Amino acid sequence: MKAFRILITIITVGSLLAYSGCKPKGGTPETTQDKQLGLLSTTWKIASVSQGGTDVTSSWKGFSVAITGTKGATSFQYSCAGRPALSPWPASGTWAFGTDPVTQIIRDKGSVNDELAMTYSVNATKLQVGYNFPSTRAGYTKVDGDWVFTFNK
Repeated sequence: MKAFRILITIITVGSLLAYSGCKPKGGTPETTQDKQLGLLSTTWKIASVSQGGTDVTSSWKGFSVAITGTKGATSFQYSCAGRPALSPWPASGTWAFGTDPVTQIIRDKGSVNDELAMTYSVNATKLQVGYNFPSTRAGYTKVDGDWVFTFNK
């Protein structure tokens, strides 16, 4: 009987040691950029817009931004619909995550004409983007200043 207990103890300890060395199922965890891309990738419809602290939402009715991309990539795409005649948003372009992928986007990264740092916050139903559009860009003096765009799905 004593030998049987020792055998059971050895089997139990051996099983525990064998399973403790196993890797958990599920593969590699998702990167921060991929998580953020998952939240950002959709068509966002305008809810409100302010320029320099003034509500200008009425000029932006029907505006939307579609954000797309492939997880693991470093550059992504956006396209706009319903842009007003004077807009600090190009009709389409590329973007990349900034230094902090949870709060920073660089719109049209690498473009000498439009590389623009933006801050953002996003959840499952709301996206808010803020940036300063400089008055030094030729032809854009009426859309310069601080902008805040709030979008809903």
